[in-house]
Amino acid sequence: MTDTTHTTDTDSTDLTAGRAAELADLAARFPHLHAPQRWAWGGYDAQFSAVLPPDELITNIHVVGFSQGRVVLCRDVRGHWFLPGGTREAQESVEACLERELREEAGARLTGGPVWIGAHRCVTDNPVPYRPWQPHPEKAWLWGWAEVDVDSEPTNPDDGEEVVEVRAVDPDEACRLLVRDREEWWAELIHLAVESYARR
Repeated sequence: MTDTTHTTDTDSTDLTAGRAAELADLAARFPHLHAPQRWAWGGYDAQFSAVLPPDELITNIHVVGFSQGRVVLCRDVRGHWFLPGGTREAQESVEACLERELREEAGARLTGGPVWIGAHRCVTDNPVPYRPWQPHPEKAWLWGWAEVDVDSEPTNPDDGEEVVEVRAVDPDEACRLLVRDREEWWAELIHLAVESYARR
């Protein structure tokens, strides 16, 4: 995984004082994002951290795609706006999943490597995993940003989201559209991605 910003799980047990202070500052500036969450739709208790999880726990990958500084969003048939990304297939790498999901949902391709900004570590009370090959009961949703080019139509596979519109909007509009039907942490996720993107 490409990561120019954040600590991986392998050295998380020995964080330096500076890194610990950085993580505390992020949590203070993005309190909704870092607050414990209950994702009732999947039976998950979730907690965000900028410390990245090990690869074997990552089941879902999503990115804030930047196209000329604007955020790429997808709208499904229900009218919900969302960031492109989705569920990792068996034996699929993080990068391959990201490339596939961008093509399927946004008709987009990467023009630069992804930068991972954090993940939600999740524990489910469901008795079985969502997919047989996934870790259970703990898993992780990986979040990042990448520069992308929307150069085609979404492929809309039969087993995926049915995307009816792809739109590149300024970050404030992206926050408004994402939060309209969801929790405030979505806006903070966009702001964190914008911060990281500005440091590129």
